[in-house]
Amino acid sequence: MGSTRLYAKGRILSHKRGHRNTYPHITLLQIEGATSLKDGDFYVGKKVAYVYKAKTEKRGTKHRVIWGKITRTHGNSGIVRAKFKPNMPSNAFGSSCRIMLYPSRI
Repeated sequence: MGSTRLYAKGRILSHKRGHRNTYPHITLLQIEGATSLKDGDFYVGKKVAYVYKAKTEKRGTKHRVIWGKITRTHGNSGIVRAKFKPNMPSNAFGSSCRIMLYPSRI
């Protein structure tokens, strides 16, 4: 029997921004399979993990995680806004993240 994935795949798009200003404390995420406002609304409140690999080993592993939380939807196409602690670095744009299916609002 194969392994079961307990998270949804997502892609880190960018910081929230206007024409001139960027807002680095808010990150935009695109969730695989979410194409409408209703789809994006399901993920509000869920935890997000950005897992990456570093050069140096800490606590016995080279993998690191930045945790965040989806705060609200962004537009009508399923894009969501998330806040990470610390802020998402700009070299993470375009890379994948994991949207955990907890906490549940159902």
